[in-house]
Amino acid sequence: MNDPLIWINDEIQSIHDNNLFRNLTELQTGQFPQIKIDNKSHVLLASNSYLGLSVDPRVINSSKSALEKYGTGSGGSRLVSGSSDLHRQLEERIAEFKNTEAAILFSSGYLANVGTISSIVGPDDIIFSDELNHASIIDGCKLSKAKTEIYKHLDLKHLEELISNNQSYKKKLVVTDTIFSMDGDLVNLRKLVEICEKFSCMLMIDEAHAMGVLGERGSGATEYFDVEKRVPIVMGTLSKAVGSLGGYVCGSQKLIDFIRNRVRTYIFDTSLPASSLAASIEAINIIENEKERRDNLWRLIKRFKAGIKNIGLEILPTHSAIIPVLIGEPEPALEFSRMLREKGVYSPAVRPPSVPTGKCRIRSSIMATHTEEKIDFALNAFKEVYEIVYS
Repeated sequence: MNDPLIWINDEIQSIHDNNLFRNLTELQTGQFPQIKIDNKSHVLLASNSYLGLSVDPRVINSSKSALEKYGTGSGGSRLVSGSSDLHRQLEERIAEFKNTEAAILFSSGYLANVGTISSIVGPDDIIFSDELNHASIIDGCKLSKAKTEIYKHLDLKHLEELISNNQSYKKKLVVTDTIFSMDGDLVNLRKLVEICEKFSCMLMIDEAHAMGVLGERGSGATEYFDVEKRVPIVMGTLSKAVGSLGGYVCGSQKLIDFIRNRVRTYIFDTSLPASSLAASIEAINIIENEKERRDNLWRLIKRFKAGIKNIGLEILPTHSAIIPVLIGEPEPALEFSRMLREKGVYSPAVRPPSVPTGKCRIRSSIMATHTEEKIDFALNAFKEVYEIVYS
């Protein structure tokens, strides 16, 4: 019998030939600063749990209590039997934290972006999207069937030119990450808001990597730039600094009502389990009330960045806990990461399609729960690998 999937052999071989094949690395612990892989201890420099809340005892205990009361699964979609008082409480807490009228939960940030973008615009509309936006934004744009214009990364002058040249469309949407997941850089959100207001564009932002990290209360880029009441569509995740699971969209009550009645990735998806909901509520409380955790994170970020630069490695411009150490091509990036791991530091290489060709990197990320000793241990490993590779 002929194998109908025989074509996959060539695809897999091509991936291997280009040093782009991906394997899973199994952690034997949670997202602690020190983890175990293959029974060996490593400093973890690869987690999006920027504040270390996924393993915070208070967050864990809140999750346990909800697990015992509500069970392991929600039992259905929100519009059938899967909506509990905890879902409402978390949505209200997010809206309060983000200073918006209302919020709505999704099972993931990916579903929030894909579903929302593809529902608020259609074939008669136009989207303006940053060229380095997350894959979930890109897929949402494709599914919407709206015309999509890509503007140069963080180039708001280019964005303004594109908007000015495309004024005939029924609806206009500008969509962007605030902190970009691979480069760690930050959009000038205040300027972006002014452009959207000037041209009567809808603005949707993705706060996935900004919530918990930016702002006095840790609310994110909207707070940091003081534009909380001027961004109509704010999306974010609960799986990064919050340390739990899920995504959300917040904004006006009419926006949330529309999403509840029109967005397929909300309507037809089984809702989040109670254990994740309770964990998120507790984590948001900690984020808002423990500024010292965020202050420590930024202190460690500065220490790590300074150390990497002193070694002689190049860091891409970043304003976050994401520190992209540029290597270049896939093979040397993989080798650099492998050698770091041999020295007890886990910080994977990132290759296309996650990043552009020629810009492979070690994507290191810092957590508030790291210590100076852990950061210095990691820096010493980077130094030793650098001296071997570039000597």
